[in-house]
Amino acid sequence: MHPDLEHLIQLQDVDSAAEKARRRIADMPAAVAALDARIAERMNASAAVKERIAASQASRREIEKELAVVQGRLSKYKGQLMEVKTNKEYQAMQKEMSAAEQEVRGHEDRLLDRMEEAETLAADLKTAEAALKAEQAEVAGLRQQLETERAAAEADLQRTFAQRATLAGQLSRDTMMLYERVAHGRKGLAVAEARDGLCTVCHVRLRPQVFNEVRRNDSVIQCDSCTRILFFASPRSA
Repeated sequence: MHPDLEHLIQLQDVDSAAEKARRRIADMPAAVAALDARIAERMNASAAVKERIAASQASRREIEKELAVVQGRLSKYKGQLMEVKTNKEYQAMQKEMSAAEQEVRGHEDRLLDRMEEAETLAADLKTAEAALKAEQAEVAGLRQQLETERAAAEADLQRTFAQRATLAGQLSRDTMMLYERVAHGRKGLAVAEARDGLCTVCHVRLRPQVFNEVRRNDSVIQCDSCTRILFFASPRSA
């Protein structure tokens, strides 16, 4: 194989590896943001339960105040009952007391509902906080994994820089310029395998004469369609 062609294939592999490492590093902030969102979702769920607990407690305090007022009124009626002088006044007072007692029972029923609700909300909060704790532990592990992957990707990127410099030094100036020009116009993919008479990237059929020349791997030949530099890998070498 022509030395320049061999070095171009290696250079393409190095550049592809570098691009993969760059993409992985670039994807890291989004991955971290996704982990932050998971924690935020659990925290919001826990906060929502706490808000419901606070609202339930406020409602309970309000009911207790209302109950105290009615109980005070009922106590007053009971004291006044001994002072009435006529049967009509007595019946009227009994009616007021009955209404007050009914209000007391209504408030007590509402208090019982709030107490049952408090038990349910306490269980919900315990579940939400346990889920938050578990999520925090899992996310911490995933963060560490991401940091490890970031460090590995950065190390890979640094290695590709050194490899690229070595390979670039082994190529002629014209060949290197050709590679850079094609790579710039083809999203970094400047070298393509020719197989079965086709360019395996653009999938356009090569002219038989061109394909035969590519098969020899003794010169730098470009695809007539996509301009990528072509090489041929025999079944054994592939």
